Amino acid sequence: MARVILLALLLVSGLLATLPVEAMQAADAVAPAQAPTATEPATDAPPPDDIRGRFDFTFGRVAARLAELAAKLPLLLVALLIVAFAAWLGGFVSRRLHLLRLRTDNPYMDALIRNVLRALLVLSGVLIALELLQATALVSAVLGSAGVIGLVLGFAFKDIAENYVAGVLLSLRQPFAPGDHVVIDGNEGKVVALHSRSTLLMTLDGNELRLPNALVFKAIILNYSRNPKRRFDFAVTIDVGQSIHRAQSLGLEQVCRIEGLLSDPGPSWSVQEFAPTGIVLRFFGWIDQRHSDLGKVRSEAIRMVKAAYARAGIEGPRTTYHLLTARDESRGAEVRGDAEPVLGTDADTSVNRDIDAQLAEAQQAADGGANLLERGPDAR
Repeated sequence: MARVILLALLLVSGLLATLPVEAMQAADAVAPAQAPTATEPATDAPPPDDIRGRFDFTFGRVAARLAELAAKLPLLLVALLIVAFAAWLGGFVSRRLHLLRLRTDNPYMDALIRNVLRALLVLSGVLIALELLQATALVSAVLGSAGVIGLVLGFAFKDIAENYVAGVLLSLRQPFAPGDHVVIDGNEGKVVALHSRSTLLMTLDGNELRLPNALVFKAIILNYSRNPKRRFDFAVTIDVGQSIHRAQSLGLEQVCRIEGLLSDPGPSWSVQEFAPTGIVLRFFGWIDQRHSDLGKVRSEAIRMVKAAYARAGIEGPRTTYHLLTARDESRGAEVRGDAEPVLGTDADTSVNRDIDAQLAEAQQAADGGANLLERGPDAR
């Protein structure tokens, strides 16, 4: 209704803009020798010092304009009906894009097509109405003014426009989806929603984080959730006097026993560093993030390798001198035997769900806005 009222005011202003010209043409048709009467406005403006004459002249011109407006009132009503019908038709067609085969899976493009189609139909109705009123010259003036105003607003709200355009491009590229675990410009969290001007994340400690779309579009995005398979690794340092072959064989054996570890690709290892301070061994393993949590599996792997090394007597690097006695050796063997259980039967390797409840609440709250990452319902 507000749009229809605005368009009606536009038509009335255009009609009034055309009336002075027609009034002047009608006044020029009067013979110059004919003297103006009390009911006819003067065709020539009186001198500035003739106050009564100027008042009569202005009153005559206003009366002529009102008479012209009353004469064109039926056309004005028809023009308003045309604009109202165009507005209704635009809304009707935009809600039934599936009939025109113009729907897309992208939520933003779907809304953009709706708005553009509705705007084109309404604009067509306005042009037809202005042509009916013979006020098409107003269109050029309005478009010129709109261009200047748009240029000024573009410079004034450059950052807002930049974020809006970046949101459009992000909705087209879809670098992430709701719930994905991402790192954007050093900010880690799970995606809640993509709005027209900002991207909403839920950090792993449960805080809400809003990033401007322009920053997200230009930043390096690391998406941990796009590929379900993910590799973890950890390093173990042993003393230079220990056997590398024995340490790596025992470590791989323990890693392979962890629940949730994938066999394809299988676990692997490498010697990262050999230095006087110790030998650094690095072990690698793969998990399926849909069924296992990387942090928990990695922690369990470290625990089991550490326990196996303690039972086998594989020691870490020593930074100080240590003198062994018979008493120390027997006590050390007793401690190593009870250091860790052989197999952690109660090890938890499930997916971490700590912030899933907060993430779901944030996504439900974001549904009230325009989430560009989710497809809206098919309006029929």
